[in-house]
Amino acid sequence: MADERENDQEHIDEAENTTLVHAVSDALGRRDTEDVRKLVGDLRAPDLAEVIELLAPGERVELIQALGSSFNYEVLSEIDETVRDQLSEALPNELLAKAVTELETDDAAYLIENLEESDKQEILAQLASEDREAIERNLEYPEETAGRLMQSEFVAVPPFWTVGHVIDHMRETEELPEHFSEIFVVDPSFRVLGSVDLSRLLRTKRDIKVSAIMDTERHMVLATEDQEELARQFKRYDLMSAPVVDAHNRLVGVVTVDDVVEIIQDEAEEDMKALAGVGDESLADSVLATVRSRVPWLIVNLGTAILASFVIQAFDATIQQMVALAVLMPIVASVGGNAGTQTMTVTVRALATNKLGRVNSPRVISREAVVGVLNGLVLSSVIAVVVFLWFGSGKLGAVIAAAMICNSLAAGLGGILVPLTMDRFGLDPAPASGVFVTMITDIVGFFSFLALASIWLL
Repeated sequence: MADERENDQEHIDEAENTTLVHAVSDALGRRDTEDVRKLVGDLRAPDLAEVIELLAPGERVELIQALGSSFNYEVLSEIDETVRDQLSEALPNELLAKAVTELETDDAAYLIENLEESDKQEILAQLASEDREAIERNLEYPEETAGRLMQSEFVAVPPFWTVGHVIDHMRETEELPEHFSEIFVVDPSFRVLGSVDLSRLLRTKRDIKVSAIMDTERHMVLATEDQEELARQFKRYDLMSAPVVDAHNRLVGVVTVDDVVEIIQDEAEEDMKALAGVGDESLADSVLATVRSRVPWLIVNLGTAILASFVIQAFDATIQQMVALAVLMPIVASVGGNAGTQTMTVTVRALATNKLGRVNSPRVISREAVVGVLNGLVLSSVIAVVVFLWFGSGKLGAVIAAAMICNSLAAGLGGILVPLTMDRFGLDPAPASGVFVTMITDIVGFFSFLALASIWLL
């Protein structure tokens, strides 16, 4: 019953959201700014971001302009990346400059990173020197690294300060981050010596030195660290935040768990899309952008399908003599393809999370081979009975059973060896593995079935 109530609530929320989007669209069409502000004025940033994403592209800009000074720039950090880039191109640079000053450093960098260089420089020129330097520092690091993900605002103190000195500093200094839970202890060169949780600081007497209560086992992250590896470290060591250091071990920023959660979600979504061969596309992409994303792997898939057709053509005389072979061929290929996809999906995910490597790959390959054979034995027993009842031929049932065992073995091995091989050569196994695993199962399935039929049945 609880699940039913939750589902009903989800449907209600969705219906309310649909009604709201239509109402906002109507108000924008009537140029009724007051009505627009009443409709969305009480929405929190994630909810307003969802409304903006559901509006037509032209209406998104109109909504932001209608809200004027009441627009919460934090919304821009909640919006889908594709929509955010479209808005960055469409909104005036003056508004983007205001947004950059309101957002955290990492979100501000994401907002303007894909703009034309002239627009980017125009926006940065409108910022205070401290804000401009912080964003430029983020932009210096490659995309999808800890340096691009980090926030440049943090609290750092020397080890000889007392707890009272630190508390007074936090009360009197205006340039501190809006939210923080950790204070970093640094030497004069800004090298990290340790850290102090804010809760521990507040429970310690004022005359105690920071060096006496700091945690020296602090896990640090290089600014050039790939964001996937960063996410793995957060998960492995149960981190809430981590100081980001440069090549000289100097503190340059901090990464917090809320940013890492987004990265984990984005990377999982990216792998899922790549396995389907759709690239990094979004529902907000244009028709041409979507076609460009999907066509390349469809062309590769067309090529592999042609190869499988050549195998069928080589046995055209066999098929002509026994039409039942044409009826049963798709079964062998389909089951093999699904089995290969199962193994491939597990393998790609294991590679992405560093669960599969040189140490355990031989054992896992052997396991998948055995699983393939056992799956083949189970499925072949079922299909042999079905074919005997269907066509009244025990030999035909034996042929398809043997072919299914061969293809199940090929599916298990192909599903793990294709991603492993691509990973070994430094290629992303997610986008291409599906196409080549399907090619293997189609060719092996068709060849084994038709070859065995030509030997045993004709």
